[in-house]
Amino acid sequence: MFSSIGLFKTTLCPEHPRCPLNHCLFAHDHPNSEDAETTSKQTSPAHLLEIEDTIDGADGPRKKRRLNVESNTIKGDGHRPTPRDAQKAKASPLPTISGLQIPAAQAKTPDDSLPQTARESISPPPRRMAKNTSTKRMSIENIHPSTRTVVQDKESTLERQISAVKVPRAKVQVSAESLNPRLLPNPPVSHPIRVKLVTMLHEQMVRLNDEVKKSQDSSNDVVLLSDQQLIVEALEEELQAATKNPAVYQNVIKSRIMVLKKMRLDVWKDERVKKSGQTQPRAGDQKPTLPKTIYTGLTLAEEIVFVPRLAADQEGLSKHGYVTAMPTAAELEAAKKGVESAQGWELCDRCKTRFQVFPGRREEDGALTSGGSCVYHWAKPRRPDMVKGDVKPRDLKYACCDETVGVSAGCTKADSHVFKISDPKRLALVMPFEPTPASDRTGLPGAVCFDCEMGYTTLGMELIRLTATGWPNGSELLDVLVRPIGEVLDLNSRFSGVWPMDWANATPIDEGRAQLSTEATPVLKIVESPAKARDLLFELLTPQTPLIGHALENDLNATRILHPVIVDTCLIYPHHRGLPIRFGLKVLMKKHLDRDIQMGGAQGHDSKEDARAAGDLVRFRIRNMWQKMKGEGWSRRDGGFYPPLPPGT
Repeated sequence: MFSSIGLFKTTLCPEHPRCPLNHCLFAHDHPNSEDAETTSKQTSPAHLLEIEDTIDGADGPRKKRRLNVESNTIKGDGHRPTPRDAQKAKASPLPTISGLQIPAAQAKTPDDSLPQTARESISPPPRRMAKNTSTKRMSIENIHPSTRTVVQDKESTLERQISAVKVPRAKVQVSAESLNPRLLPNPPVSHPIRVKLVTMLHEQMVRLNDEVKKSQDSSNDVVLLSDQQLIVEALEEELQAATKNPAVYQNVIKSRIMVLKKMRLDVWKDERVKKSGQTQPRAGDQKPTLPKTIYTGLTLAEEIVFVPRLAADQEGLSKHGYVTAMPTAAELEAAKKGVESAQGWELCDRCKTRFQVFPGRREEDGALTSGGSCVYHWAKPRRPDMVKGDVKPRDLKYACCDETVGVSAGCTKADSHVFKISDPKRLALVMPFEPTPASDRTGLPGAVCFDCEMGYTTLGMELIRLTATGWPNGSELLDVLVRPIGEVLDLNSRFSGVWPMDWANATPIDEGRAQLSTEATPVLKIVESPAKARDLLFELLTPQTPLIGHALENDLNATRILHPVIVDTCLIYPHHRGLPIRFGLKVLMKKHLDRDIQMGGAQGHDSKEDARAAGDLVRFRIRNMWQKMKGEGWSRRDGGFYPPLPPGT
C-alpha cells in the first residue's frame, strides 16, 4: 500500500455520503467542478514534473521533492507543515513551487479546497525518553521551533513532578532457614543423603548447646547459640565440606559428627569463642552493639565488702610468676655471683640474639649494648586454624606481618637489643621487694585498681609509668611517669604508650599527693625513681586493701610489692586450659562487656584505661556471683552477706 501525499483530497469519494472511514483518502465536499478541474490539473504529477524541469534546467538524477498540500508548495528538506505555515500561506498573495510563483487565479486557499481532515493541525511527533543528557538534548533540538518551547516546558514540569514523588522502599524480610542443604550446581551426593547428614550434624550441635545452657557460667553468653544460629551453623559446615572436598564429602561430614560426639564442653566453648571473633553476626541474630551497663544490685559499700571474696589464694601462684615471699640473703648472694660471672651477656627478648650489656656505658665508645641493631617481629606467632582436608597443623605465622615463622628475620628494626628479667632473685638485686606497710590513715579508698607500663633499660625491664584509680567509681588517684634506675634502651612505646615527647614534657612532682596529675592536667608528672613511685602507691593502701588489676604479677614485680590481697582478672576469668594460658584484657572486655579498649594501635596502651577496665570486669563478676547467691538463698543486711538457714530451723 502506498503512503498518502494528498493526491486524492480533491477527488470526490465514491462512497460519499455513506463512507464509513474516519480518515478517507478522498474528498467528501462538493467543490466546484471547474475549480476542482483546475486544481487537479495544477497539482497533477505531470504538471509538477514540467515545473521542476523548468526550474532545474538540467538533466540527470534529481532529489525527490515533497508536495506541501496546504500551501501548494513542494519542499525538498522534508519539513512537515504546521498550522503556522498554513497561516503564512493565507497571508501570502501568491503560492510558490520551490520559489516559482503561481498565478493567483490557479491557487485555492487551503480552507476552501481541502476537506476537514486536511485542515486539522498536525501534532508534533511523540518525544522519546533519552538515556542520557546528550541524547535528550538532541531530541529536543530536532523538534520544530514552533513546538520546542511547549515541549521544554512540559518536560521540566514532568521532571519536577517525578523528583517530588518518593517511592517507599520495600522492607526485606529475612526468612528463617530449615535443615535443607543449600543448592549446589554439582552436589557431591544425592539430596536425601545430604539431608540425612546435615540432620545428624545438627543434632550433635544441639546437644552441646544444651549442655552450655545447663552450665551456670557468666561467660556462656558468647558461646550460647539460638535455634536459628544452630541451623545456619550446620548448613554452613555442610556446604563448606560439599564445596571444598566433594571427593571425600561423606568422610569429612561423618568425621565431623564423630568429633562432635566425643567433644568436651570446654572444647566446644573454645571453638565458639574463636569463631565468634572471625565471623560477622548474621541477619536476624545480631545482638545489641551498645556496651553493657553494669548493675550489681548492691551499694558501693556492699561491693567493697564483697570484693575480698574474689581475692586469689596465693598458695601455688609462685610457679606462675607471682612473688609471694621475699628472697633470702643466700638466694640474693647466689644471684649476684651469677650476674658477675655472666659479664653482662644477655639473651635478647625480641630476636633471641646473645648480646652484651654495658651499664654505665662502655668506656671505649660509650655504647650501652653490643650486637648492633635488632630486627624482630613485634607480635607473637600464632597457628592458623585448620580447615577440612588438612593432614597436619598449619605453620605458625606472625600476627604483625602474617609471615611464616622462619621465613624472615623480622619486620621491625630497633636500634639495640633488649632483655627482660623474670627471676625474683635478680629483680631483688636491682630493687628489693617490700610488703605493703600498715597504715592508720583515714579516708583511704576501699579498693584500688592499678596498672604499670614498663620499658627496657640496661637493668632489664623497669617501671616507667604507674597509674592507680579508685574502685568502684574509677576516680583517678595516681598517674605519674617514673625515671628508671638503668639507662633507657627502648621505651617500648608500641605497648607502653610512653613516648620520648611525654618524657621531655613531664614536670617534676612536688611533695604530697595534692600535686598529682588530674584529668584537667594533660602533662604528666615524673618521679625520680621506682622506689618513689612505690611509696606514693603505698600511701593509698593498707595490707587489707584489695589491689585489682590484670596480670598483676607483672605490675607487682615491676614495683617490687608484696601484697596479700590481690584480685586478678586473669584468675577470676580463667582460660579453660588453665595457667599460664590466659585471656588478654582486650578480649575479656569485648567478650563480657562488649567494649573496645586498647584501640590506639601503634600509639600504645593507656594505663589509666586498662586500670579502669580491670575494675569494671571485677564489678561484672560480682554482679554474676551475687545473682547466683540470691538464687541459693543468700541475703544481705547490716552491710554483710549471710547464707541461707539450714532446713528445719
